[in-house]
Amino acid sequence: MASCSGQGQPEISSVRHSITFSCAALRKCAVTMEHHCGLITDSKETVPLKSISVTLSINDFVAAVAATLNYENEEKVAIEAVFVFPMDEDSAVYSFEALVDGKKIVAELQDKMKAQREYEDALSQGHQAYLLEEDDYNRDVFSCNVGNLQPGAKVAITLRYVQELPLEGDGALRYLLPAILNPRYQLTEQSKKSCLNIKSPIVPLKDLPYTLSMVATITSQHGIERVQSNCSLSSIQYLTEDKTSAQVSLTEGHKFDRDVELLIYYSKVHSPTVAVEMGMVDMKPDSLMGAPCAMVSFYPDIPEVEASKVCGEFVFLVDRSGSMNFPMNKENNSQLRIEAAKETLLILLKSLPMGCYFNIYGFGSSYEKFFPESVKYTEETMEDAVERVKGLQADLGGTEILTPLCNIYKAPSIPGHPLQLFVFTDGEVSDTFRVIREVQLNSKKHRCFSFGIGQGASTSLIKNIARVSGGIAEFVMGKDRMQTKALGSLKFALQCATDNISLSWDLPPGLTVKMLSPEHPTIFRGQRLITYAQLTGLMPQVESTGAVCLKHTLQGKSLENRVTFSLLPKANANFTIHRLAAKSLIQTKDLGLHEISKEEREDVMNISLQSGVLSSFTAFIAINKELNKPVQGPLAHRVIPRPEMGLTMSRMPSSEVSWEDLSDDFHVFDSECCLTNVAPTEEMRKADFSTKKSNLQSEHKAFGENIVVQLISLQKANGSWKLDEDLTKILGSKLKDIQAANPAKNIKLNAYLLPGMATMMNVKRKAKYSTLLILITETILEKLDIDEEIDH
Repeated sequence: MASCSGQGQPEISSVRHSITFSCAALRKCAVTMEHHCGLITDSKETVPLKSISVTLSINDFVAAVAATLNYENEEKVAIEAVFVFPMDEDSAVYSFEALVDGKKIVAELQDKMKAQREYEDALSQGHQAYLLEEDDYNRDVFSCNVGNLQPGAKVAITLRYVQELPLEGDGALRYLLPAILNPRYQLTEQSKKSCLNIKSPIVPLKDLPYTLSMVATITSQHGIERVQSNCSLSSIQYLTEDKTSAQVSLTEGHKFDRDVELLIYYSKVHSPTVAVEMGMVDMKPDSLMGAPCAMVSFYPDIPEVEASKVCGEFVFLVDRSGSMNFPMNKENNSQLRIEAAKETLLILLKSLPMGCYFNIYGFGSSYEKFFPESVKYTEETMEDAVERVKGLQADLGGTEILTPLCNIYKAPSIPGHPLQLFVFTDGEVSDTFRVIREVQLNSKKHRCFSFGIGQGASTSLIKNIARVSGGIAEFVMGKDRMQTKALGSLKFALQCATDNISLSWDLPPGLTVKMLSPEHPTIFRGQRLITYAQLTGLMPQVESTGAVCLKHTLQGKSLENRVTFSLLPKANANFTIHRLAAKSLIQTKDLGLHEISKEEREDVMNISLQSGVLSSFTAFIAINKELNKPVQGPLAHRVIPRPEMGLTMSRMPSSEVSWEDLSDDFHVFDSECCLTNVAPTEEMRKADFSTKKSNLQSEHKAFGENIVVQLISLQKANGSWKLDEDLTKILGSKLKDIQAANPAKNIKLNAYLLPGMATMMNVKRKAKYSTLLILITETILEKLDIDEEIDH
């Protein structure tokens, strides 16, 4: 394990898609790279990548994708090109082929080092060659090399992959086609060989030379309610009367200037399912790809229980690198990432339970922490932390997370307070595999809840540090609210998660099961569990059924979920379930060349080669030996520009946040009564407390213009507000009017923000508080733009 200390270096210039040297050539030509790959290019050079077309097939919660890159060399010289692009780290890439002059050349998956040598040898012999590989240091970054593309030649490169679709909190299945490739901060000498060091010029969006087209076909036995996107889509076309099949597409001429996100809503997504897929007939019947494979999906019905009052040590690790000064998205007046992070920290601080422990770290090239060690959550420590949060800036340079992580893990544990780590980053960190390894090594003592901020965050980092520690990963982009997702994760952290998780199988005699997925340490309420298993032995020759039961324990109580399924395997030409299972195995074992042993590396290599699924130790290589045209001198290199994103690092005004997603995250109670679900009364609706927008403009600017955030900033650690001028200014009223309307003295009003509760205001049992509560209610409702009839 490398030392946790190290010196940072300046952040690499923003990188997205680029064409330049092959990664293999980069290792040989580090000196000349800066000359060829700099930001200065000849504007007369044509760009060989003309278009990207994507065919997407979604079946329930699995996506199968075919992406075709269409190249044309319009120059008079032969060229070599490399396309560096992002892809979700859960993608199982299993096919790579080239179509040249009507001839299909299918690539072979090989040991990466061997494939790189063959690629260079092929070019030196005048052959046309194609290479597809993962970056050595980032599992969600790929490079596609096209070597010796002759003048006038056209070539279509197609790669295929499958992936599970994550389930969002509102029940949507989410597919993301990444366009934005953030620069990754490289620290080590070895990582300088990464393709991410390639730089590309920036051009106005109108001058981007390639377009994207995408057609998505969606099928589900549950019925498709709707499809939403952050990009312009054609109207949804239902292909069946029962709405179990539909098709949508991007509007014509779409420029690939943002991540394309699809949210698919089915009529039902919580049903447990088991799908059994037939193995390859030409493989050994007990091998990974030869035996039938089962994909098991559970959505456990876990009851909500009261969390322990002593809930743990909460450590918030927040990215303060320069890139956090970028806006969240491309919309006008989009909030800066660092400002969104500050608001999120405020809400989390106000939501912690009394008696827990907490600390806040900020990291960049160096790191800072609020307290020398975690402190007990009291009014004084909370107020101290809030004041410090107000002054946070994105001023710590590069992005080095490993050192503060080591510091957090080295701190002594607090008895009775398990560590809950919250990581917020836009994903531009160094040493991704080393960070994942460090989190994994300490997985027994904590859970990590990770948040990728903005487009381009590293899915490899964000997903894996949560996966290896039993936490949850979230991505915040577009109009997503970081605060909403952070509160949802805090809710999970405060829950008593289920443990002792196991699967028991009921199968006919002679049939056995081998689990392919790693053990799941915890399941939270509202989470989906997907696992893979291999069925070996004598499969039934006639229609037969089996059953699988998910067993888990919650606070000492045993719970079960059982599902019956058909044992007749279905044929699938793409062997989707097998390849997803192989990807799951690879993710568990593959932590990069420098982080695993030789034996582990060979194990990953064997899984990759047998399944045909790309890993960090393998690469696809295709050679067209029929060309055989020797290159006269070095191949010309071209750089594909990235679009101007319309974002700068200059300070931009924060927008007024739409907090409609937080409507279910506020609940209010006083010190004498319990939580109840109470809708606003008729008297509340008729109350004459005007909260016009003009009167709601407050002088409290520490957390922007949002009134709700300002209101939260005044809340005490125990959930109460002090009735004073500061509060009434935010409410657009006067202190004397509020005091006159409330006959009781020493009013103690509690409004805890513990996430997940449905009660907004509890005034029914305490009439003496109703005036102030109504005013706060109407203020929040107006800012949230919630219908008065909403059932709280």
